[in-house]
Amino acid sequence: MSMGFPVQLLLVEDDVGDALLVRELLADAAPQMEVVHVGTLREAEELLPGGVDCVLLDLGLPDAIGMEPVERLRATAPDAALVVLTGHDDEHRGIEALSSGAQDYLAKAGVEGAMLARAIRYAIERRRLERSRRELLEARLQARENARLERSLLPTALVRDERVALTTGYRPGRRRALIGGDFYDAVELADGTLHVLIGDVSGHGPDEAALGACLRIAWRSLTLAGHRPGEVLAGMQEMLRHERHEPDMFATLCVLVADPDRSRAQVFLAGHPPPVLADDAGVRLVDAELVSPPLGFADPDGWAGNPVEFAGDWTLLLYTDGLIEGRIGRGSERLGPERLVEMLVRQRLGEVARNGGDAGPLLDELVAEVETLHGGELTDDLAMVLVATRRSR
Repeated sequence: MSMGFPVQLLLVEDDVGDALLVRELLADAAPQMEVVHVGTLREAEELLPGGVDCVLLDLGLPDAIGMEPVERLRATAPDAALVVLTGHDDEHRGIEALSSGAQDYLAKAGVEGAMLARAIRYAIERRRLERSRRELLEARLQARENARLERSLLPTALVRDERVALTTGYRPGRRRALIGGDFYDAVELADGTLHVLIGDVSGHGPDEAALGACLRIAWRSLTLAGHRPGEVLAGMQEMLRHERHEPDMFATLCVLVADPDRSRAQVFLAGHPPPVLADDAGVRLVDAELVSPPLGFADPDGWAGNPVEFAGDWTLLLYTDGLIEGRIGRGSERLGPERLVEMLVRQRLGEVARNGGDAGPLLDELVAEVETLHGGELTDDLAMVLVATRRSR
């Protein structure tokens, strides 16, 4: 068995003669192994992990007792393979070392160069296999936990109107994150009024994700209780101030309130980018002159909505700024809302409502194009809600 790369070996041996013998054996049997020798456990701990692939450890060190060196080196360099050297009458100590985390053991008496090199190589491969299996198990457990948390924290829309099709996209920006600070929801009241929410908590940590979940639940509860949009936003502002973990945390919001006949709506913005509308009049940003400060800042004089009149069937894309803050190439220029509109014109956003509202492929293509322009994956949290409405069926 050969390895096509140098192997960094740390020899922990207090007997200088034995250390010289190991060097000579490996010089002939495995010249690609680079051996560093120390005589005490303390010296070994000072060097590790340091890119070491394998530790060759004598259990009879002057500054350690029993399995202490195995346990301490395993804690110091958990990714390095560990091979233990024992006396000829100490096989039981070698077996005990395996139980403590070593990959293999060898008796010093009668050890040959080829045998020693093979044991080191096998130990390295065995340790890599153990690490791969552990990472795979962790990934599976995390995926399972991710699915469970998404089911509990991401909403199921409460919309009965068959004229309305909702498509959502959601992706946390943090690596291996369970959820992000972005949130969304949609409910239809008994009178047919449609309410759709999207929001973005500042920051990217678990505290922000928890705050986003609190705000979404507050919005749904207050909306279903029949409160007016301004009252709902005021209640969410109060919720944020009580629940945030840092005094400078804030959240931006966009709320759509569509009339039961779906011919008109109001769009409430709290420091949030305007949605993109597509209807018989074309694809454009919603004309939003009235924008309140983000939640968490000063109380506005009132929470005013921007009136929207729809021309025929319509589609509205609500999104968080993770979609538009990606860079264009290597410069500092951002995508921005206007370029987003241009992309959605090319991707035929206006046809979504007429084609039955299936917008999953469109959202996938949209994110893919944004990432291509950005030159890689987006790092911010990202949420999208696309509302497609056919006013006559």
